[in-house]
Amino acid sequence: MSILPVLFLLAAVILVNGWTDAPNAIATTVAAGVLPFPAAVGLAAVCNLLGVVCTTAVSDAVARTLWSMADFGPYALTALSAALAATVLWAVFAWRFGVPTSESHALVSGLAGAALALGVERLRLGTLLWVGSGLFLSLLLGWALGRIFHRLLPPKRGSFYHQGQILGSALTAFFHGAQDGQKFLGVLALILTLQSGNFSLPPWANWGCAALMALGTLIGGKRIIDTVGRKMVCLTPRSGFAADLGCAGALALCTLLGLPVSTTHAKTAAILGAGTNPDSKVAGSLGAAWLLTFPACGFLAFLLVKCLLIW
Repeated sequence: MSILPVLFLLAAVILVNGWTDAPNAIATTVAAGVLPFPAAVGLAAVCNLLGVVCTTAVSDAVARTLWSMADFGPYALTALSAALAATVLWAVFAWRFGVPTSESHALVSGLAGAALALGVERLRLGTLLWVGSGLFLSLLLGWALGRIFHRLLPPKRGSFYHQGQILGSALTAFFHGAQDGQKFLGVLALILTLQSGNFSLPPWANWGCAALMALGTLIGGKRIIDTVGRKMVCLTPRSGFAADLGCAGALALCTLLGLPVSTTHAKTAAILGAGTNPDSKVAGSLGAAWLLTFPACGFLAFLLVKCLLIW
C-alpha cells in the first residue's frame, strides 16, 4: 500500500480536528458575546498554530506516547488508513448533529480497533490503559478546576471578565494545539518510521500540522459552539472565564505529563463545573456520544482493516 493515501487521510483528520474541536476553545467567549464568531475563530486559529509549534519545540512526550500505543508490523499503512478513516467518519457524523465528540477519543479507539484486527498482541495494553486513563482524567480535572475557579473568582462587573475570557480562549486554543497537534505528529511518526522503528519527525512536520489545524479552525464549527456554549448550561462572563481557566489548566498539566487527553472532554467538563442550570438532556446526549465513541470507532476501524486486507 502506498504511503500517500495514508498521509492524505492524516491531513484530513487534522483539518477536521481544527474544524470540530477548536470551536470548544471559543465556545464560552462567543456564547457570552465577548467576541463575534469571526474574530474568535481567527484567535483560535493563531493560538492553535502557536500551540503545536511552541510545545513540540520543548517536548514531544505526548506524540511519543501515542506512537508507542501499537505495533502494526508489515500492515501498518493498512491499519493506520482504517483508524484515520474511522476517525474522520465519526467526527463528521457528530458535527452534522452539533455534538462535540473528541477526535482524540476517536483516534485512540480507531488505532486500538485497527491493532486488534491484526491480533491482540499488536496492541500495547499498558500504553492503551495510560492513554485511556487520560481521557477520564481530562473529564475530572476539567470539571473540578472549572468549579474551583468559579468559586475563587470575585463577582466583579464591567470589562474584567470580558477581557479575561479572551485570554482564557487563547490559552485553551493554545493547549488544544499542543495536545491534539502532538497526537497527529505521533501518527505521522508511525507512518514515517515504518522501516527504522525509531521515533523521529522531519523539520517540516510541526509547521505542516500546525497550518492544517489552523486552516480547519478557520472553517469554523458554529453548531458545536451553540451546543456547548449556549444550550448545555447558563454562562456568564465570570463562569465562562472560570471554565476557560479550568480547561487550560487541565490541558497544561496533562501535556507536561506527556498524557494524551481530550480537549473536548476537558472543556465541556469545565463548562459543566463552572456553569449553572445545566440542561440534563443536552449533557446526557453528550455523555452518550462519548460512551459510543470508543466502541463505534474501534469497531469501524476493525471492519475497515479486515475489508482492506481482503481487498
